[in-house]
Amino acid sequence: MIEKQLVGEKAAEHIKDGMVVGLGTGSTFFYTLQKLGQLVKEGLSFRGIPTSVRTQVLAKEMGIPLVDFSEIDRIDLAIDGADEVNPDLDLIKGGGGALLREKIIAKAAKTFVVIADPNKAVEKLGGFRLPVEVVPFGYQLTKQLISKTGIGPELRMANKEPYVTDNGNYLFDCSIGSTHNIKELEQKLNMIPGVVENGLFIGMADILITTDHEQNVVIKNRKES
Repeated sequence: MIEKQLVGEKAAEHIKDGMVVGLGTGSTFFYTLQKLGQLVKEGLSFRGIPTSVRTQVLAKEMGIPLVDFSEIDRIDLAIDGADEVNPDLDLIKGGGGALLREKIIAKAAKTFVVIADPNKAVEKLGGFRLPVEVVPFGYQLTKQLISKTGIGPELRMANKEPYVTDNGNYLFDCSIGSTHNIKELEQKLNMIPGVVENGLFIGMADILITTDHEQNVVIKNRKES
């Protein structure tokens, strides 16, 4: 847990007065949010745009000013966690169910900062099941089409009912292994009717903040990877 706190709080240092900031989702970003709430009380002035309803609620509780896309023309910085990250800073995200909003905001941001404890680092993506968000209409057929890409989809459940995202969609968690070409897989999945988005974030992260095994904060830039 200390690693999550270290990297989460370190990420807050990237935020400057006047910025519009994408606010991520998850247990590591919670520490960023806590730190930002403290900094706002101390006078830091920025506006946040949340990636989930959960983050929106927490940010309001912490006194962080929020905006939506109708009020802004840019996102200066987005900060979010990851379920897996490889040496090229490619990611699997969506374990928390917010992958669509996370990807929209990460893509729109001038700089995308990823925060992750060292347990999330892998040589090849695929140990963590890949979330794929789909519309509920015809999801059974969508599942068949996803299977034809060579991955095994399983409908995410909550209280014996399909898990529903903030966008009203379903999620398939897919076993992809480490043998797939992830760029090709990302394209194939997004070509399937009914698929809204998938949790592969390829070439999107600019900075990774993590720790080494001695709990020293390590910052890696994409250009160094």
